[in-house]
Amino acid sequence: MNTLTEHRPKKNIVWPVYLELIAAILSGALILTAWMVGRNGLETLSVPLYITAFLIGGFAKAKEGIEETINNKDLNVEMLMVFAAIGAALIGYWAEGAILIFIFAISGALETYTLNKSHKEISALMKLQPEEAWLIQEDGTDIKVSTASLNVGSILLVKPGERVPVDGNITFGTSSIDMSAINGESIPVTKEVGDELFAGTVNLSGAIQIKMTKPSSETLFQKIITLVQSAQSEKSPSQQFIERFEGTYVKVVIIMVLIMMVVPHYLVGWDWTTTIYRAIVLLVVASPCALVASIMPATLAAASNGARKGVLFKGGIHLEHLGSLKAIAFDKTGTLTNGKPVVTDFYVRDDADTDTTLAILASIESQSNHPLAVAITNYAIDKGLTLERNLQIEDVPGHGIRAFVDTQELLVGNPRFVGKELAEEFHQGVALSLADDGKTIIFMKDDKGIIASAALRDTLRPEAIEAISQLKQAGILTIMLTGDNQKTAAAIAKEAGLDSFVAECLPEMKVNHLKRLLIEHKNVGMVGDGINDAPALATATSGIAMGEGTDVALETADIVLMQNDLRRISYAIKLSRKMQRIVKQNVLFSISIIMVLIVSNFLQVVDLPLGVIGHEGSTILVILNGLRMLNRIE
Repeated sequence: MNTLTEHRPKKNIVWPVYLELIAAILSGALILTAWMVGRNGLETLSVPLYITAFLIGGFAKAKEGIEETINNKDLNVEMLMVFAAIGAALIGYWAEGAILIFIFAISGALETYTLNKSHKEISALMKLQPEEAWLIQEDGTDIKVSTASLNVGSILLVKPGERVPVDGNITFGTSSIDMSAINGESIPVTKEVGDELFAGTVNLSGAIQIKMTKPSSETLFQKIITLVQSAQSEKSPSQQFIERFEGTYVKVVIIMVLIMMVVPHYLVGWDWTTTIYRAIVLLVVASPCALVASIMPATLAAASNGARKGVLFKGGIHLEHLGSLKAIAFDKTGTLTNGKPVVTDFYVRDDADTDTTLAILASIESQSNHPLAVAITNYAIDKGLTLERNLQIEDVPGHGIRAFVDTQELLVGNPRFVGKELAEEFHQGVALSLADDGKTIIFMKDDKGIIASAALRDTLRPEAIEAISQLKQAGILTIMLTGDNQKTAAAIAKEAGLDSFVAECLPEMKVNHLKRLLIEHKNVGMVGDGINDAPALATATSGIAMGEGTDVALETADIVLMQNDLRRISYAIKLSRKMQRIVKQNVLFSISIIMVLIVSNFLQVVDLPLGVIGHEGSTILVILNGLRMLNRIE
């Protein structure tokens, strides 16, 4: 990471990055050729080669420096490097000046390639926001119109399988709604007349009518987009410090050089040639190559190390932030859990056979694509049971399924569908204790009463408990932010070993909780995988996305766990903390060398060639120290 330039606007395309790298390599080749030619006594030919190397290698940085100087009305490090290289050339040290340009150009090209990532999360979000809706007209017919043309109070038809186009309340019908785009909950929720719906959610079963309650520009989904944009536009304290540091550094060096060009002549009696020479040497030895190299190679090596372990960092600044985390917030569904419900318990009436009853229930559920039905079907198949695929069934949206098996009517669904009192009395009230564990209960009823119940829950990832334990050992507070109800959230938090949890969180609530945590702990991470997590990922100091998450989460996050292994978070934190130690070592060393060279120059004990050797030697040493980040972290 180039601490002096990371805050700069990123390029939007990749091709110029390759051009910059090619130009730097070509510049290096020209410098080597010029040096070999000069050694053979052809100095007349070597100078044009050095000039060409100057122009090719320094063009990109010089152009960037000049443009920023004009736009910001302030000098920058790029201009300082250009001045130093030109100064070296003016007093005849072509090779030294060209090498300075080459090193700065190559590091700048690598940094640009590493740090410049295109952020497309807003486009990904927009694709999920419906642009059209079925408007019910006064004569009862429906017509497809643009959502932008709708007014508050409009009555809309939402067909099965379609996304809800706007925020509104149901005025007719009952259906199961996939709320995962908003709250991350993998289990669909039954919505009835009067219930609120959000744009971007999916109507899974029955046709419903909704009354629009908010303009398209003010929907919860649009708020998610706005939250992501505003969170990403905020500058971190580190970025603000970097900007102040760069301006101060350049001004101090320029002032020192100007003083060196005049004051020693009158103060200590140097002749004008010596005075100007020493000023040029100062400009060279004060150049920030070693300081820049003290950070970037270590960051690149750390990023490569992380990539080998399945941790992708989207920039050096995120590596820096990760090691400073004091707390980490987790989404539940798809992050701490697998994201798909599974059957955890199955009970049958005393007079019923377990396998036969399960086979009948699974045969009925196999006719549905509801996530709970799929889970029950898979549970039976895993037990080797044979299912009947041609049963007569009737879907009752929002409640369950009515089936006919051997002329007998069976009801499969929630407690309201089969009878709440019967459901609560079944198996000495086992449903109540299962519900307290955060499980969803499905019942099957025949003409004698409840014959079976299946409990389902989204289960923890196998590595979640170990990952949470590792983070606690690292001194990091762990919190879960979930859209689930209180009982489900409490059960998962207890099983995972989390320090605390917040249930029933909508996206904007997650952001509010993240902001509160940021006030309390300053540096807070967020781990998530869904669209609903995007604003929180963007708000957190470090946003961490699961590799199998949505495109929006992946694009918004600063760090991606490509193998979906939560244990990689603690490895990445160790990586970041070691990198911070190495960077501090390098920065202290490089600044010390610069100060020693500056003092030595004033005492006239170091000339330009030795100054360049000391300057570039310190650069090589900090690069080698930074490359230690390639080693495995224990």
